[in-house]
Amino acid sequence: MAVVSFGHTDGRMRIGSFSRKATTPSGCNEPFKKAYWCPRRKWFAKEPCPFSNRFECMSFARFSGAM
Repeated sequence: MAVVSFGHTDGRMRIGSFSRKATTPSGCNEPFKKAYWCPRRKWFAKEPCPFSNRFECMSFARFSGAM
């Protein structure tokens, strides 16, 4: 069983050996099948993140102490 890597660099999304243009500049909430990618947590969520960008996400994490 192979593990598929998922990443965001230079405005491109990498899903295994496949690459496509990113829909968001930060890589947050990138759709993939029926899930959304979170680059901060490095996993998929079933619903989009409520934050509009990565800065808001990081600010919330700092103020709340954890996420």
